[in-house]
Amino acid sequence: MAARKGAEAQAGAKPNVSKDELLTYYREMLLIRRFEEKAGQLYGMGLIGGFCHLYIGQEAVVVGLEAATKEGDKRITSYRDHGHMLACGMDPKGVMAELTGREGGLSKGKGGSMHMFSKEKHFYGGHGIVGAQVPLGAGLAFADKYSGNDNVTFAYFGDGAANQGQIYETFNMAALWKLPVIFVIENNQYAMGTSQKRSTSTPELYTRGTAFGIPGEAVDGMDVLAVKAASEKAVAHCRAGEGPYILEIKTYRYRGHSMSDPAKYRTREEVQKMRDERDPIEQVRDLLLTGKHASDEDLKAIDKEIKAIVNEAADFSKESPEPALEELWTDIYA
Repeated sequence: MAARKGAEAQAGAKPNVSKDELLTYYREMLLIRRFEEKAGQLYGMGLIGGFCHLYIGQEAVVVGLEAATKEGDKRITSYRDHGHMLACGMDPKGVMAELTGREGGLSKGKGGSMHMFSKEKHFYGGHGIVGAQVPLGAGLAFADKYSGNDNVTFAYFGDGAANQGQIYETFNMAALWKLPVIFVIENNQYAMGTSQKRSTSTPELYTRGTAFGIPGEAVDGMDVLAVKAASEKAVAHCRAGEGPYILEIKTYRYRGHSMSDPAKYRTREEVQKMRDERDPIEQVRDLLLTGKHASDEDLKAIDKEIKAIVNEAADFSKESPEPALEELWTDIYA
């Protein structure tokens, strides 16, 4: 009921959102949700090894941000990356096969959950070292500025990584050189198992750029339309040659930090309250229903279609062969 009230208020605030736009966001967020649920199942079956960080609950962040991109824009993120891959159009079969370490994976089965790439989709990882992707993101933006185009780079990191020193070195250089980079802080409230309140002296993380003259804002990361609006503003700032911008997207992950995390540092009631009142997919679902853009049957048909795509990806990931031993010596520097 609370989610429905929020959706009605949102519909009143944003009357120009089209049916097609809402359906696109619903479909893309649902794909990420169902894909991650299936990945969790495969992990439990022992088909995915190593680390696996799920994106369930945070779907509105990447879907909203990608809605403001154009061809040539780049993205780079940390290890909670499956949602980013799907949102920028990478093949679900290739993503799932990479998770299971198979030859059909987007990194030939050698990158796993945390290290996938797609030159075609301008996706530069998937990085396991906390915060290490942020200076790389500034480097991507430097390359675009050097080339004289108006492309923008999205450098994603979390609230925990926001305390890493290399982040501020990057802020300084990005501001100094006016690089077209959007620093996206995915604040899901917990740095591994430590709440933001216990690990961060600054209540609002987007203000961390003030000392460098980098503008920023906090955004409701459970509202895909709010994320899209903020993204459009940030992108316009960068394309105009005004330098970097910080978006602190306040979101929430429903699962543990990774599949091995029982998440005992928060109550079940806290998680359930977010699911009941703030779920990003349910908010768009309510907008579609209350606006009479779709019926319940229409949305059930979309869910069925998405589940089929995810099941096909899972089957592909199981059937694809493991990489040949010779692959140990490819794609490396010698």
